[in-house]
Amino acid sequence: MSVDQEAINEELTMFRDMVLRFFEQEVTPNYEQWEKDHIVPREFWNTMGEAGLLCVDMPEEYGAAATSLDVQMMIMEEMSRLGFGGLASGYNIHSNIVAPYIFHIGSDAQKQKWLPKMVTGEAVAAIGMTEPGAGSDLAALRTTAEKDGDEYVLNGSKVFITNGILADLVIVCAKTDPSKGAKGISLFLVDTSTPGFSRGQKIEKIGQHASDTAELFFENMRIPADSLLGEEGMGFVYLMQELPRERLGCAVQGVGAAQGAIELAVDYVQERKAFGQEIGKFQNTRFKLAEQKADLEVTRAYVEKCMAKYKRGEMDTEDAAIVKLMATEMQLRVVNECLQLFGGYGYTTEYPISRYYTDARIQTIYAGTSEIMKEVISRGMLGR
Repeated sequence: MSVDQEAINEELTMFRDMVLRFFEQEVTPNYEQWEKDHIVPREFWNTMGEAGLLCVDMPEEYGAAATSLDVQMMIMEEMSRLGFGGLASGYNIHSNIVAPYIFHIGSDAQKQKWLPKMVTGEAVAAIGMTEPGAGSDLAALRTTAEKDGDEYVLNGSKVFITNGILADLVIVCAKTDPSKGAKGISLFLVDTSTPGFSRGQKIEKIGQHASDTAELFFENMRIPADSLLGEEGMGFVYLMQELPRERLGCAVQGVGAAQGAIELAVDYVQERKAFGQEIGKFQNTRFKLAEQKADLEVTRAYVEKCMAKYKRGEMDTEDAAIVKLMATEMQLRVVNECLQLFGGYGYTTEYPISRYYTDARIQTIYAGTSEIMKEVISRGMLGR
């Protein structure tokens, strides 16, 4: 084992113990209520910030812990393993997606303005790509940003935006030159306290209830020219550049949730009896559990391979598509089979396995559907 890997393992052990204690004290007693409320309390973001759990792999100059990427991913994996799927998705957007966008693309002024606030939880972040008529087809975006002197005028709407209700900052994808299609897309850092911004009601979903999801509206919203993230017209390039990390995050969530579902099933089949014995003693039960374990571990190995490639700067869009496709589809398979072992109880909200089931379903849809992932992979194979 290399010295670097030993250091990472020590760091992971230290942070995992702290993270698990934090979840046990601050999340587990409250999560059922957050699910019923269909939102995580705004102050909990500040609590996570105070505990040093937000944007952990950002540099110390912004107040962050400056950990390895492994710690960032571990936090999301543990959230997912413990059944906090909605929280994990919101955390993924804030810490694993928006923060790197700003760090990699933003100006020094933008980094100094937003990253410290994201680290403390003073600012909750979201990213606005999807529109009512444009999901995976970014070239079909209708939100526009027209330059007017030292401002841009933003008009349009976004839908299915994670953290949309609580967001103080939204990275908005908009067309600055509609005639150029995907090449006319730019990114903007939008302060939601600016006049012209509004939110729709929370979007009610079949799962991940604690994750607040909203439709956002921009009506003649004037934002400073220095809200432009990176260069004008480079938005699509930036999205492609950052997608590997986003999809890797989804894959990590998939691995964590599958692990958690298996742990629940293993406990249950050793307690539940049928026909005079524990159901865990039936060959079908043992074989089903073995299949799920194997499915998970093979996928975990590929996720770890992709994480190593990402850290070396070698993970490309095809790798990202494969890992996202395989890990999220694995999650659906494993959770489904684990729920089946619970019988009728698995279909009740009294048993947590049902939440793993409903939370899982969005994983093959957001951040690029499984169908889009297959398209990306096949284009790489066929050279077009």
